[in-house]
Amino acid sequence: MELLFVSVASLLAGFVDAIVGGGGLILVPALFAAYPTSPPATLFGSNKSASIWGTALATYQYSQRVHMHWSVLVPAAAAGFAASFAGAWAVTLISPEFLRKVLPFVLATVLAYTLARKELGRTHAPRLSGHPEMLLVSAIGAVVGFYDGFFGPGTGSFFVFLFVRLMGYDFLNASACAKLLNTATNLAAIALFAAKGHIWWQVGLVMAVCNVAGSFAGTHLALKHGAGFVRMVFIGVVAALIVKTSYDAFLRTL
Repeated sequence: MELLFVSVASLLAGFVDAIVGGGGLILVPALFAAYPTSPPATLFGSNKSASIWGTALATYQYSQRVHMHWSVLVPAAAAGFAASFAGAWAVTLISPEFLRKVLPFVLATVLAYTLARKELGRTHAPRLSGHPEMLLVSAIGAVVGFYDGFFGPGTGSFFVFLFVRLMGYDFLNASACAKLLNTATNLAAIALFAAKGHIWWQVGLVMAVCNVAGSFAGTHLALKHGAGFVRMVFIGVVAALIVKTSYDAFLRTL
């Protein structure tokens, strides 16, 4: 029964993740609810082992319809991978607890800015090209990648927002680029979790199949309806993240 529950959650997570990120908002709580006595690291590792497949599929699907600057994105993905691994190592030395109380306010700022700028991310007008674009995208990959390894919640949404705000991408192109970088940061986390034996491969495989199915549907909808639809889902996911992270930071321990 637990496997069926987390499989359905993985399907929904793949759907949301493919559009704008934030699938962990669904799958991670489901894993904790289904397996309350299991080590958190094992649940996080199993989540990553499933979600990476949906994210990778979404990257491929987007690349068939959206122009991807591979010469810019591949170095950025490498930077994200290295930084995510460093972040995961850092969390073994430093507690990320201070971020738990800061994160809801950061997300609220992102949401307020997006709502105030009604045209933000509706048109694709890149501000940079060539070497400067590669450097800035790599910086985004490194900063958010480190955050993903160190803490994690909202990684996909931060990628999308920074691509829109700093690079001038529309929400569709930003989401496409975010998928590739998020795949790289997830891969780094999986490498670390697997090395420490914190992945249930059998459970992860079943969830991966469901995650891929959800990802296929989500990417199809995003490509069909375009940047305006992705923006709307982005606003909804960030709002949900604010509620979830606020509860975790200020109410769960009461």
